[in-house]
Amino acid sequence: MPNRQESWSISIEKDYLKFSAAHFLIFPDGSAERLHGHNYKVFLDLHTELDKHGLVVNFQEIKPMVRKLCDELDEHLLIPGEHPVLTAEVKGPHYEIRYQERLYMVPKEEVIVLPISNTSAENLAAWFGRTLRERMEQAWPHLNVKQMTVGVEETTGQRGNWTVRD
Repeated sequence: MPNRQESWSISIEKDYLKFSAAHFLIFPDGSAERLHGHNYKVFLDLHTELDKHGLVVNFQEIKPMVRKLCDELDEHLLIPGEHPVLTAEVKGPHYEIRYQERLYMVPKEEVIVLPISNTSAENLAAWFGRTLRERMEQAWPHLNVKQMTVGVEETTGQRGNWTVRD
C-alpha cells in the first residue's frame, strides 16, 4: 500500500466578500488605463492541520476577518505606493496623485496607498493575502498554515491569485 499523505483545507467564496474600488493600471510601456472602478470579489483557500475539534479554522471566525479587509478597501481609490514613477503626497486635506501628465486631487479619506507596485488583481490579491495572514497570525498564533491562496476577481471570470506555502 502506498504511503499517502492527507491534508485538509477550506475554501470561502461568498457574495458578500467584495469591495468596490477605483484604480488605474500602469503598463510596462508607461501607458496607463483611465481611472475606473471594479466590484471586486475575494476568494480564499486555506490549508492547515486539523485542530483538536476537527477544523482547519472556524468559518464563523475567518469570514468576518476577510469581510473586515474588504470593508477597509470598499469605496476608495487604490494607489500603488511602490510604483517608481507615480507619486502620492498628502497636500492639506487631499492626496496629490501624479503620474506623467496626470494630476488627481482626492480627499485623503477616499484614498488608500498600498505597498504594491501596481494595482493589478494579482498585486491586490498579494496585499490582501499578506494582510490577512498577519491578522490570522495575531488571532491564532499557533495556527500552522501549510498553504493559503487568495484570489481577487475584478470581473466575472478574471481573477488574480496569490499563494503562499510554508
